[in-house]
Amino acid sequence: MSNKIDTEYIIYYILNVRFLLHQELSMSFEEKSAWLHGVISVIAYIVYLAIVLPMLVGVELSIEDLSTVGYELPLLATIVGAIVAAIIGSIALAVSSPRSAGQKDQRDRQIYRFGEYTGQSFVVIGGVAALLMALAQWDTFWIANVLYLCFVLSAILSTVAKAVAYRRGIPEW
Repeated sequence: MSNKIDTEYIIYYILNVRFLLHQELSMSFEEKSAWLHGVISVIAYIVYLAIVLPMLVGVELSIEDLSTVGYELPLLATIVGAIVAAIIGSIALAVSSPRSAGQKDQRDRQIYRFGEYTGQSFVVIGGVAALLMALAQWDTFWIANVLYLCFVLSAILSTVAKAVAYRRGIPEW
């Protein structure tokens, strides 16, 4: 009797693994690319925070003290690093699946547009916040960091919107 149960369990396991592998393989190039860009954005921002936050320890958050924090180079380095990583990652994705690379159907275009429009809300919020901060003559540290944070939040929201759209479809309004 246990032999029959073991055989049924093994068959069930194999079918589930095959299903999971098929689901992963059925992910389109555009969906993989969206995930890649979202993950790279998050990693770059975490690296930036890991570099800058220790610099802020012991510094009062006054305008004079913040101007001494060297946030500019880590900010630029992580942005450029994220761009380079995205390019290399996109090339690696294209090499790993050459048949589907660059092939976009109507659904991919709609999902891309939906995700980008959804994510752009944080770019607008960041731009307005930076404008208001500049008008209030806040330190460039705060302006740059709010803009960077909003760009990252935009990438995250865009990635999540695209992932949901690929799995559940584009919501109809």
